[in-house]
Amino acid sequence: MENHNNRYISNLTRDTYALVLAGGRGSRLHELTNWRAKPALYFGGKFRIIDFPLSNCINSGIRNIGVLTQYKSHSLIRHLARGWGHFKKELGESVEVLPASQRFSEDWYQGTADAVYQNIDIIRVELPKYVMILSGDHIYRMDYGPMLAQHVESGAKMTVSCMSVPIEQARDAFGVIGVDESNQVTGFVEKPSHPTPLHDDPDSCLASMGNYVFDTDFLLEQLEKDSNNPDSDHDFGKDIIPSIIDNFKVCAFDFKKSAKNDSYWRDVGTLDSFWEANMELVAPVPQLNLYDKMWPIWTYQEQLPPAKFVRESDNAKGEALNSLVSGGCIISGASINRSICFSNVEVFSQTTVEESVILPNVVINANCKIRKAIIDRGVTLPANTEVGLNHDFDRERGFRVSENGVVLVTKEMIAALD
Repeated sequence: MENHNNRYISNLTRDTYALVLAGGRGSRLHELTNWRAKPALYFGGKFRIIDFPLSNCINSGIRNIGVLTQYKSHSLIRHLARGWGHFKKELGESVEVLPASQRFSEDWYQGTADAVYQNIDIIRVELPKYVMILSGDHIYRMDYGPMLAQHVESGAKMTVSCMSVPIEQARDAFGVIGVDESNQVTGFVEKPSHPTPLHDDPDSCLASMGNYVFDTDFLLEQLEKDSNNPDSDHDFGKDIIPSIIDNFKVCAFDFKKSAKNDSYWRDVGTLDSFWEANMELVAPVPQLNLYDKMWPIWTYQEQLPPAKFVRESDNAKGEALNSLVSGGCIISGASINRSICFSNVEVFSQTTVEESVILPNVVINANCKIRKAIIDRGVTLPANTEVGLNHDFDRERGFRVSENGVVLVTKEMIAALD
């Protein structure tokens, strides 16, 4: 017989409509997002960032989902149609794309709250008891059921998911929350330069994960009020949350305490953090377990042949050590170490690739040396190319070198060398 608590949570998730905010550019990723929205960016060998919040919804039992898109959304919408378009609306499940379409304004989405407000009629049609607002550009695994249960049991009008992070990491990057002993939110500052530390840990603060649960009627009421405020930026972190915490019950849900040892969450908003999160996956036992059959990460998978490793000679073995290599890859006489090769990557004789993220359809010709790099989709590196060995030389050729020494190479950068 089904556990009572499981049945209780499944009833809550059935009464929840999830809205995934997937319209952001991610400007700190520079050229990686010149032609794609940040949620459409590749991650982990075969996934896209958007797959993680969507998989969390499906695995949590939330099957009614809207994805709000805006910035350069073609590849994102194509991915959603191919990988997430099989749900049946008549069975009460769907993943629908909600592009910016000026439904209630002559403007495009002006902020996170405005993005939801411009789809307020769709929320009313769905008639959920609860609305979950989710960031579409973080990498994490999260069961949303316990957060929904806490929201209902606490009597809160809004619940904010959060976790403790180092103050240096939160500075100018995350919304920072203050709470009392009962986890009620007492303060919220969006991306402060000097985050308020935790009482029991002066080196950390409580950061918002950008995920919220609302009672539906309360959400609609606050969105209407915010839309009529000419001084508002129409953003949940900047405007909605600070405006309600003094007059309504807003609670914090501590993700780290709930998930315990499985509290993995990464904001991959910079080249360094994107590279680091991918590199974490090549560890023998990574914290983010992509092999967990009980919590699969769903995605669109192109039908490809298996990865192939060709030994050309004793000095050109065709090998990959401590690496992830996806379908369609051919490693011919090359050495891959602590790296990730996405689909259809070809690497040829006497080339070495170390600590690098190689996105789909990249060709790396013979005698190249690649170290601590991100090679964007579709790049063809000529023979004898070196990347990441001399940063001054990398910059001279127009490659981007990050603060921590990660080198980004795109098709446009290679074309400019000709």
